[in-house]
Amino acid sequence: MNIKQAKTLCRSLPGATEDVKWETNLVFSVGGKMFAVTENDDKAKGISFKVDDDRFLELTDRPGIILAPYLARARWVYVEELKSIGDAEAAELLKRSYELVFAKLTKKLQREIGGQQ
Repeated sequence: MNIKQAKTLCRSLPGATEDVKWETNLVFSVGGKMFAVTENDDKAKGISFKVDDDRFLELTDRPGIILAPYLARARWVYVEELKSIGDAEAAELLKRSYELVFAKLTKKLQREIGGQQ
C-alpha cells in the first residue's frame, strides 16, 4: 500500500474528516478525534495511527515501525514506509485505528456518524 491508497482508505471511512495541523501534517479524524496522521505531501511514505494496547509492543518490535513521536503514550505507532507491511495488514491496522477512536466517542455522536461498529 502506498500513502495515496492509505489516504483514500482513511477518507472512505464513515464520518472521517481531514485537515492540516501543525503546518505540515494531514490529520484524519472521526468525531473530532484523530485516528491517522501523515505528511501533507504526496511524497510522504509513512503514517502514524493508534493501535490496540496488546499489539503496541509487538508492532514496534518490527523493522520499520517505531513509536509515534508525541503520541506513543496513547499507543500510536509510526510506520516509516507503508510498503514495508502488506496491503491487507496496512488496511486492517488503519481501519482498526478508526474503530478504536470511534468506540471512544459518545453513543450519540456514534449514531450521528452512522459508523458500523
